Amino acid sequence: MSDSNTTYFTNPSTFILLGIPGLETAHVWISIPFCTMYAIAILGNVTILFIVKTEPSLHEPMYYFLCMLAVTDLVLSTCTLPKMLSIFWFNSREIDFGACVTQLYFVHCFTATESGIFVAMALDRFVAICDPLRHSTILTNRVVAKISLAVVLRGCILTLPYPFLARHWPYCRTNIIPHTHCEHLLVVKLSCADIRVSSYYGLFVLISGMGLDMFLIALSYIQILRAIFRLPTKETRLKTFGTCSSHLCVILAFYIPPLLVSLMSRFLPMLPLHFQSLIANVYLLVPPMLNPIIYGMRTKQIRVRLLRLVPLS
Repeated sequence: MSDSNTTYFTNPSTFILLGIPGLETAHVWISIPFCTMYAIAILGNVTILFIVKTEPSLHEPMYYFLCMLAVTDLVLSTCTLPKMLSIFWFNSREIDFGACVTQLYFVHCFTATESGIFVAMALDRFVAICDPLRHSTILTNRVVAKISLAVVLRGCILTLPYPFLARHWPYCRTNIIPHTHCEHLLVVKLSCADIRVSSYYGLFVLISGMGLDMFLIALSYIQILRAIFRLPTKETRLKTFGTCSSHLCVILAFYIPPLLVSLMSRFLPMLPLHFQSLIANVYLLVPPMLNPIIYGMRTKQIRVRLLRLVPLS
């Protein structure tokens, strides 16, 4: 006998985003650091793209990957923050079902793409430090183009089932999402069906995507560190190690939050929702803000070019 109090609908017309559950009264205050980080991310990444485009000496593999990272960061932060601010400032919580599914695809697609770009950049650093004489012959423009295409295609294909799975399930009882934006697992959890397929596939993407990428990055940096300790002078070792350590900090800031959110939502659902939501937003705003600073401003060629653009009194 069916439950007459439960309404089933394949595609709800809208979802309701709560923002950060439990912290609704502080939404305006929370929006200040979020908006500041977004502004820095936009300014920093656009500046990186402009400098690399206008400076022919920067048309090298490292800077091509840096431009890809800048574009990915711009898309990743822009597909979530405007809606987040509309929730915080205007209490505009409704989001169309199609827009929600599109947003969750872009979030997961560009997160996977950014992860692949970090692997490509780690490979570039590995070749540059461990085999500098062959760097230009190994990472030619043709090879860089193939790596870039593979990174983008992998991100698009791996996350392509997400919107189809989200549209496939029948939804019931509620259309309220306790978050600032649409994410795959949060959306499908509103379904009345058995969503183990979605959950298992999400775990597969996490392991085969970010898990494998973290393993490859770790291997690259282990070899890089071994090469650093073989450098002839202490000053050279410290300089190279300082650059690599700052890169690693950015990489950890990108990987740790989504891993925590994904594992907590699966295995520790009793944790406060506002804690999970805040961590989830960290990896959408902090890396896009830090990447142009760490990878860009700490790179001598970009820093010199930037100083030429800034008029000094």
